[in-house]
Amino acid sequence: MPNLLNDLPGVHVSPQPSWYAIYTRFRHEKTVAEILTRKGLEIFLPLYESPHRWKDRTKLVSLPLFPCYVFLKGGLDRRLDIMNTPGFHALVSAAGQPAAIPPNEIEAIRRTVESGARVNPYPFMKCGDRVRVKFGPLTGVEGILVRMKNLIRLVVSVEMLGKAVAVEVDASVVERVGGNSRHGFATATGLVSSPQGLNGIFAG
Repeated sequence: MPNLLNDLPGVHVSPQPSWYAIYTRFRHEKTVAEILTRKGLEIFLPLYESPHRWKDRTKLVSLPLFPCYVFLKGGLDRRLDIMNTPGFHALVSAAGQPAAIPPNEIEAIRRTVESGARVNPYPFMKCGDRVRVKFGPLTGVEGILVRMKNLIRLVVSVEMLGKAVAVEVDASVVERVGGNSRHGFATATGLVSSPQGLNGIFAG
């Protein structure tokens, strides 16, 4: 479909920069994110809080939702600056080229983190009935419904990395998208794959 704005004389609309994933050295995510931010690059490092127990106390610490990954928006024209960053290991690539991450996946992760709900990493999976959140801070986010015991979680995944995160939601806020799934409701022990990009999986 043509870009009508670009067809107007003297008007040019630049495409939005793509998101990419940087693979960092172990436990260097925050260092890489901080240094690249200081270099003027747009970085997204989603974090979650996890209890850490010492001998005499327990404290909440902020940990990366995607261990060893930092998300970068555009900036590939400064690849040397990126590669020379302490803690940098590689750009996630496909066929020898940096692989762009669909912006809807990044947006879903960002909205999940900013929703205020409890978020934690979750095993990557794709299965079951596709659903959409009807209202609340995650309105419009689509995913897959999975039943495990009584708790419900929305798992948002980045397919290219094979990683996912989970956020607790109320089952009453979701509705089925499209027709019935041939698999019905998936369970913890009966997971099946489906070719989808951004995925949310309700589990708990």
